[in-house]
Amino acid sequence: MRNNILLFVLLGFMLAACTQKVKLSDAKTTTLNTNTETPDKVVLPVNANFNYPKTNKVDHIDTYHGVDVPDPYRWLEDDRSAETAAWVTAQNKVTQSFLGNIPFKEDLKKRIESLLDYEKVGAPFKEGAYEYFYKNDGLQDHSICYRYKIGDQDNPTVFLDPNKFSKDGTTSLNGMSFTDDGTLMAYSISEGGSDWRKVIVINTETMEMVGDTIKDVKFSGLSWLGNEGLFYSSYDKPKEGSTLSGKTQHHKLFYHKLGTDQSTDKLIYGGAKQPNRYIGGFVTEDKKYLVVSASENTAGNQLYVRPIESTGAFTLLEEDYFSRTNYIENVGSKFFLSTNVGAPNYRVVSVDINDPDPKNWKDVIPESENVLRAGTGGGYIFANYLVDAKTAVKQYDMTGKLVREVELPGIGSAGGFGGKKSDKDFYYGFSSFLFPNTIYKYDIATGASVMHVQPKIDFDPTQFETKQIFYTSKDGTKVPMFITHKKGLKMDGKNPTYLYAYGGFNVSLTPRFSASRIAWMEQGGIYAQPNLRGGGEYGAKWHKAGTQMQKQNVFDDFIAAAEWLFDNGYTSSDYLAIAGGSNGGLLVGATMCQRPDLAKVALPAVGVMDMLRYHTFTAGAGWSADYGTAEDSPEMFKYLKNYSPVHALKKGTAYPATLVTTADHDDRVVPAHSFKFAATLQEMHEGPNPVMIRIQTNAGHGSVSLSQRIDLTADLYSFCWANMGVTPIFEN
Repeated sequence: MRNNILLFVLLGFMLAACTQKVKLSDAKTTTLNTNTETPDKVVLPVNANFNYPKTNKVDHIDTYHGVDVPDPYRWLEDDRSAETAAWVTAQNKVTQSFLGNIPFKEDLKKRIESLLDYEKVGAPFKEGAYEYFYKNDGLQDHSICYRYKIGDQDNPTVFLDPNKFSKDGTTSLNGMSFTDDGTLMAYSISEGGSDWRKVIVINTETMEMVGDTIKDVKFSGLSWLGNEGLFYSSYDKPKEGSTLSGKTQHHKLFYHKLGTDQSTDKLIYGGAKQPNRYIGGFVTEDKKYLVVSASENTAGNQLYVRPIESTGAFTLLEEDYFSRTNYIENVGSKFFLSTNVGAPNYRVVSVDINDPDPKNWKDVIPESENVLRAGTGGGYIFANYLVDAKTAVKQYDMTGKLVREVELPGIGSAGGFGGKKSDKDFYYGFSSFLFPNTIYKYDIATGASVMHVQPKIDFDPTQFETKQIFYTSKDGTKVPMFITHKKGLKMDGKNPTYLYAYGGFNVSLTPRFSASRIAWMEQGGIYAQPNLRGGGEYGAKWHKAGTQMQKQNVFDDFIAAAEWLFDNGYTSSDYLAIAGGSNGGLLVGATMCQRPDLAKVALPAVGVMDMLRYHTFTAGAGWSADYGTAEDSPEMFKYLKNYSPVHALKKGTAYPATLVTTADHDDRVVPAHSFKFAATLQEMHEGPNPVMIRIQTNAGHGSVSLSQRIDLTADLYSFCWANMGVTPIFEN
């Protein structure tokens, strides 16, 4: 069975475009700027003395442990006010004036569109009498869900088209769940990029809606109990303040019976009696048990189970909120769990839920030196290992006996190993920095992989190369970094370089394809992706080494990556852009405050910028395991304030050219973070570099539609090149 427990990684947004399938052909439309000479300087589109909108200041002071901290831009936290709306309009006007006058931006946008204009097909999955798959013909805002009768794959028909959800493409499909017989399907939609969802149930044969829309669903999976009803999770909407930024505290797991009013839905777990911030529940494939994962933070979870027919107490399988334990399969009362309890790199254990004490857990797949993620399918366990941030997969039987090492197409990232117990085969995807996501069909009995769909795209991967290096951080720690660029590039320190990282919440950055990134590298650009501490590439110890009062390790790792690139001739500070989103936006903001000389351009996206108040918005309190809070102790307050981007900016400092990006419907990392940072940066900055904010409308924690992503990428790359003095060359 696929692992259905919500992993609640709330900050995983990355700016890379979708990684889906394609076939390969020669590049046609771009003349490569190999940078063998100093690039011509472009004239910045507006005068260096930028007329930023005036941002009013207020006399607001917060006191932490006896220390007064001014918050002059507190009013920007009110996303409902006319004053904030006027400020957003004024800032966007200045930013778009700059971006709109970059002479090569439209040619760049056309090239990005050309690269993305290929057929993208997802891995098929079986539900009832059909196989379903997603396909995007090229530049559609959303992929369409198709289906065909099993065995008749040459005759697919449209099942659900999210492009018809709204005229402007800002309503998206965010998940589907089918009944066992495939006759009913529940799907969730997001409007304007919000994390608040609506759930709609349809009859898959007639396509008619069944029952009423379930509203105000957030951070939720959907799991059916027969054909009668389903489980979902949500919060009470904030009673005061904005529904986008108001604090959400207690998550709840509900059961909704079809044909009944949502107000009568039964509370299964959560609320005031179990005040967890993130709760997910699902029914096991044999329909005998309900499994519940409950978390106070993003670092770990408690795990509960009870028989599906029971209304009594749940059995606690694992109680440590700072350990991660996931259900992967069961055979009767024998449960198979993936856990880092006593195993920082994870192991698979079996446990009889009638005697669940951890001392009775038995290793099925012991911990190894590589981080393990496990799933099941066809009666086997598939162990997906991260080996220096690259994928290796092994197939085991349910006793833990190795069946085979799965032969992958190359060095890169593979995902999708798993399915239902009855499956004889399933599909998985494989990609790397230079090869688009290709779908393979895997025969469970023989281990044979057969290519199912390979994409066609307008570039030649043989012109580029990827390498992985290891560099030394400030404290001597060895950190891996992937570097991708055009072959034969001259290492003269003048190559435009996009240094992207994350470094938090146990998130692992692995090799993934981005068609839009090719537009950067075609012009002689370099893409570098270090695997900083705070991530999950080397297990729990690597993650913990970048949390709370060790968070500085993450910034040091990022700075050391840039310095390694300088020392080895790849680039220099005049040609470096540092980029990251969400927790990665915090990374960029903190780094530019600590080392304003490091990069020419800084691109903090949807960042957590106010480290003293992040936990007062939406579900931010759940991030405290990674960050700590200002209320924890005087020492924690001082540590947070020291690196908090809003508070660490210094008057009269020349900061990099900065394009802050956020969106008006981001209710995960609320835009107030970026608003306050941009206002403070414009106040403190001194020098000719532009420091601007780009605020997307009708979008959330990431662009909603493909057209939004294309516009954003064109703006980011154009901003970089214009400020680096690089003129890209495009063929007509």
